[in-house]
Amino acid sequence: MTEVSIQPEFFLLDAGDGRPALVGTYCRSCARRSFPPSSTCSWCGNEQTDTVHLSRTGTLWGWTAVTAAPPGYRGPVPFGFGVVELPADGIRVVTRVAVADPDQLHHGQPVELVVDVVHTDEESGARVVSWAFAPAGHQEAR
Repeated sequence: MTEVSIQPEFFLLDAGDGRPALVGTYCRSCARRSFPPSSTCSWCGNEQTDTVHLSRTGTLWGWTAVTAAPPGYRGPVPFGFGVVELPADGIRVVTRVAVADPDQLHHGQPVELVVDVVHTDEESGARVVSWAFAPAGHQEAR
């Protein structure tokens, strides 16, 4: 079945090595990274930035379960939502969390980037997917 990224400018299904990647920005002036990608550094405002692939592993910093569908959302509820720290990049990312039950998660838990199906497009039949982080060693969210 065909899969399409919900935001291909932020999330690649294949970063060239067969694995997904989040796309961020590296600032040539302050050497900091940011997400989502931008032509202007969110830390110092410099306009000399490069596109980079961010780390696929991090630690869970905060989380909750979304139990009511946001406007326009066509996927199932509940779903996990939270903040993941990417120490190698020096940033925190607001993200879907592949586990919807908050009791199965804990602060500092190692997590890894996975592909998470949001919904199936009724017209094309393609699975619309997003990035999510799942506990390390957890089966992929697809």
